[in-house]
Amino acid sequence: MGFRHLSVDRLLEQPSGRGLVAVPLALIVAITVTDLHSPANIHLGPLLVIAPALTASIGGPGLTALVGALAVAAQIFIAAFHGGLTTSNHVAQIIALTVLSTLIVFFCRARERRSRELSRVRSVSEAAQRVLLRPPPRRIGPLRVAWLYLAAEDESQIGGDLFAVARAASPRTRVIIGDVRGKGLSSIGEASVVLSAFREGAHRYATLPDLAGALEDSVCRNLDEVADTEHDPGEHFITALIADISDHGPRAELINCGHPPPLLLHDHQVTVLHARHPAPPLGMCELPVPLRGTDPFTFEAGDILLLYTDGVIEARSPTGAFYPLAERVALFPTSSADALLHHIHRDLLAHTGEQLADDAALLVIERVPSHHLPHLTGYPHDGRRRPTPEARPLAGPEPGRDTGSR
Repeated sequence: MGFRHLSVDRLLEQPSGRGLVAVPLALIVAITVTDLHSPANIHLGPLLVIAPALTASIGGPGLTALVGALAVAAQIFIAAFHGGLTTSNHVAQIIALTVLSTLIVFFCRARERRSRELSRVRSVSEAAQRVLLRPPPRRIGPLRVAWLYLAAEDESQIGGDLFAVARAASPRTRVIIGDVRGKGLSSIGEASVVLSAFREGAHRYATLPDLAGALEDSVCRNLDEVADTEHDPGEHFITALIADISDHGPRAELINCGHPPPLLLHDHQVTVLHARHPAPPLGMCELPVPLRGTDPFTFEAGDILLLYTDGVIEARSPTGAFYPLAERVALFPTSSADALLHHIHRDLLAHTGEQLADDAALLVIERVPSHHLPHLTGYPHDGRRRPTPEARPLAGPEPGRDTGSR
């Protein structure tokens, strides 16, 4: 992202850098020699300004100042050679070249300062990402995990989208993905509240509704302190999707707090897991707290669960078309979580022309077959079929497949 400034010393250390520095020096020599052999009424000296201007694009202010000084010296030499060092024409050319070279050095220095500021911002955002959005383990229990985070702001690598994976008792895995209203660095505080509460509560609360309630309580207690109300005085809330996946057996369940529904991939079929018991987003503290119900679904070995934020499905093409995630996923090969994520990433950037208007996050969770997990005892099945949620198959009906909620 962005460019990385090369110092004079570092530039000269590289063979390609030495070659680039030779270009403006060669221009100074060529222009000077040509001017010396041109008729007296032809003045090529003003073209020497090309040398410092070109240097500013490949080097820093020090190197640019050096080349500018050489260009001014060449202009003085040309004037002296033609015997007109004190003539008004040559004096004007020397002064103009000196002023232009100084301005070029000034803007090059401003660019270098801006580059350092961007580097510091990126360094801070990378550190914040490592602390806040700790990369989930690639393997956790019977699950294989892959993830992708795309920040809308070029200066940052983190924003208002969040996700985390944590182990709980029983044993089981709990997952959260969420989206803070707003984007960029200003939304990190709200995301940190949710993630901290989730990591603390994932192993403390026995049920998913209790965990969701703890997240809501934490957000309501801390939202006023962390929300950027000065620059964004509007409402502040977080949409979230919380999942609970048991290690033993195919049972899993969701609580959807105003978040886009996840996709379930099974046997080359894609199903949208619409919530039958939707809950309001986290942070709607003035509203009465509803009784949160869970939406169970079947998550068998070989299945893939795709969670995402609205920055994915609201990503627009240059013509204004939204990204059709569910339809595209139905066309991609689903050999593994990593392969699916790779296809989505490449296709999403192609759809948007690599320009995202909002932060986007994807979390892909694959249940690994038991023979790939020698340390586990397998997944006993109780033989009962679970009730189905309001799921919509996208690749045709699948007889006998349960994806639902009661």
